Amino acid sequence: MPNNDSHIETTFSALADPTRRAVVQALSNGPTAVSQLAKPFKMALPSFTQHLGVLENAGLIISKREGRSRICSLNPLALKAAEDWMAIYRQQWERRMDRYDAHLENIKTEKPND
Repeated sequence: MPNNDSHIETTFSALADPTRRAVVQALSNGPTAVSQLAKPFKMALPSFTQHLGVLENAGLIISKREGRSRICSLNPLALKAAEDWMAIYRQQWERRMDRYDAHLENIKTEKPND
């Protein structure tokens, strides 16, 4: 379990940055060259590639060389691991909210009319 926790921390740390989230969103449309990914951002290419390095080290993206370009694509398995982790907590909170709703309903029905 500690290894999985470390992976989740790395994933969410990588996604904490708005630039990296925008890259993940852009890659959801399909594989894209680094030069195309970098266009919307007002930063030097070396700074941008550092963001890509963080995403790649977290396992969220995969890059490969095609001719003179480097092409990035999403790693859906890494995103699925984060989704699965969040689903556990979503289920817990849904159960808690269901119990809270039932409790409020009991209070309403037990309250005598004034």
